[in-house]
Amino acid sequence: MVFSSQIFAFYFLPLSLAVYYSLYRASQRARNLCLAVLGYIFYGWVNPKFIFLMFGTTFLDWLLSLVIAYNSWRFWSQWKGVLGELPKAERTKRQRTALTLSIVSNLLMLGFFKYFNFFLDTYNGAVVASGAPQLHWDTFFRVVLPLGISFYTFQSLSYIIDVYRGDAKAMRNFVDFSCFVSMFPHLVAGPILKFSFLAGQIEHRALTLDKFSRGSAFFMLGMAKKILLANPCGKVADIAFNAHSVHPADAWFGVVSYAFQIFIDFSAYSDMAIGLGLMFGFVFARNFDSPYRSASIGEFWRRWHISLSTWLREYLYIPLGGNRKGKVRTYINLFLTMLLGGLWHGASWNFVIWGGIHGTSLAAERGLGDDHAYFKLPKLLRGAITFFIVLVGWVFFRAADFPKAATYLASMFGLGPRHAEASLIAGILYKPYYLLAFGLAAVMIWFVQDTWEWTQNLTKAKSLCCVGVFLVAIAVLVTQEYNPFIYFIF
Repeated sequence: MVFSSQIFAFYFLPLSLAVYYSLYRASQRARNLCLAVLGYIFYGWVNPKFIFLMFGTTFLDWLLSLVIAYNSWRFWSQWKGVLGELPKAERTKRQRTALTLSIVSNLLMLGFFKYFNFFLDTYNGAVVASGAPQLHWDTFFRVVLPLGISFYTFQSLSYIIDVYRGDAKAMRNFVDFSCFVSMFPHLVAGPILKFSFLAGQIEHRALTLDKFSRGSAFFMLGMAKKILLANPCGKVADIAFNAHSVHPADAWFGVVSYAFQIFIDFSAYSDMAIGLGLMFGFVFARNFDSPYRSASIGEFWRRWHISLSTWLREYLYIPLGGNRKGKVRTYINLFLTMLLGGLWHGASWNFVIWGGIHGTSLAAERGLGDDHAYFKLPKLLRGAITFFIVLVGWVFFRAADFPKAATYLASMFGLGPRHAEASLIAGILYKPYYLLAFGLAAVMIWFVQDTWEWTQNLTKAKSLCCVGVFLVAIAVLVTQEYNPFIYFIF
């Protein structure tokens, strides 16, 4: 189930709000239980079997966090003891063991479901290419990727690591922790929220009219951005990338349309998630800050998918050594962080290349230094160069495999193959509806305040605007068949 679906907008959300607000005077734990149950229903809607997987990993992480907090495998014997944040001191062997068990179990589970097919196909391709087809490994099954597994796995890991570091206290009650992991507004596509950021809100939060109003505005604007702008831009991208050959101008139109689609699609989902969080009393962190206005790749990653870049910095880049071990090690750490960040997005060498492009760019910018002549160029020019690098990366992110990405890149620069049907693509790409959506998307991306800033001061006129575009989006939603969500598979 996704937010931009009829079943969610017309049935699940209204019923969830009705049930949740009927518990307005109930205890916080009762509301947490309600949210946890709703989260499991939401997650298991397509495939109920994956509910048991999420429940099992959640339960294991909860138990291991208590082992760390009580410093005992028999923590239940100390159940009534005071449970606070651990002091910043050396950890015992059993605490390190519990942390290791949690990290290894989470990563093994993520690796199996996300990368089994990838490694199997890579291995089979390698042995066939090396002339040893007899070593080809046939299996009787293919692994199906559970929805949102990368997002809730990273959130669980942030919890156990924060407890171990002493940045957050462990939750004695399983219902509260389960609410954190399975909360449906950010379950399948983020934002990836640190446990320490939400811990206080899980224990106490207020339901207010201001929160609900701003949350409704977030949700309505997110739905409008997704349906009215991201979807038509995505249709253009699909046509361009699925064609056997395209002219250079059409290739550029296709990749820019994809850049628009992936940003608007994901930021719209984040808007809806933040809005839903507010409607249920939670304040989530900002996840996008007009990233295509960036004048460097470093700035881009401070503005793009902020919750993921923050997670990668705090739980991967800094533990690798960050910038504390010299320049060369800093460049390597940046490269490795982005390489693994690329692989997190999907089991494909294209994602690794995408991460490598960004990692190399980050290391190069760090190597040049802030006083380099490049950073004294006009901001508009540096912004254009940054957007160009991002577009090249998006080609690998979007293409099905490396050969198709290479062919598409060649087409962008007039070096690709030319087939007779390439001349027919323009008649499909440049329909007035697509051009209008493309133009509006460009204006929104570069010249309009983003949702976070725009909703900080809701006036009557803004509220009417939100309702208006939402009604138009709903009207389009019930009539269209093309309604993909890119990050639903990550």
